[in-house]
Amino acid sequence: MRICVFLSAADLDDRYTRPAREFAELLGKGGHTLVWGGSDTGLMKVVADGVQEAGGRLCGVSVDFLAAKARAGADEMVVARDLAERKRLLLQKSDAVVIMVGGTGTLDEATEILELKKHGHTDKPVVLLNTAGFYDGLKEQFRRMEDEGFLPRPLTDLVFFAEEPVGALAYLEESQGVV
Repeated sequence: MRICVFLSAADLDDRYTRPAREFAELLGKGGHTLVWGGSDTGLMKVVADGVQEAGGRLCGVSVDFLAAKARAGADEMVVARDLAERKRLLLQKSDAVVIMVGGTGTLDEATEILELKKHGHTDKPVVLLNTAGFYDGLKEQFRRMEDEGFLPRPLTDLVFFAEEPVGALAYLEESQGVV
């Protein structure tokens, strides 16, 4: 499976890096390919290292203004003209999406895939990995949107909330029929 991971390129503490590395190792050991923003810094580097060291493949999609931070030695690296093209390519090259901790860029990517699912433009499974309760507030906001009629589809059709890396990957593999 080609799994797109939206996440931060910031250097973060162990409460975020440890679960990210655990997910990366599970992904790599499962023989999957990481599709990610291509950066060799911060949490993006942690995940790419973990996948590669565990035997998985790397497919990066960088962007012109960040190309200097792109990871050397990825199995595939594409450089997009702008962020919109980058998002399109990330989704095009993947079978499923995992949203990890991140800032405004990650939130932008997350809401775009959920909007596409909401309107039936993709059926890729999406997991929000709620490491250390990072997305508790967002989860509450999504539930309010659902309860108050802002979502035409049930929230459970749009995204699966996982608290642990093993649950995130298990959901994706099950949804894609991977044993």
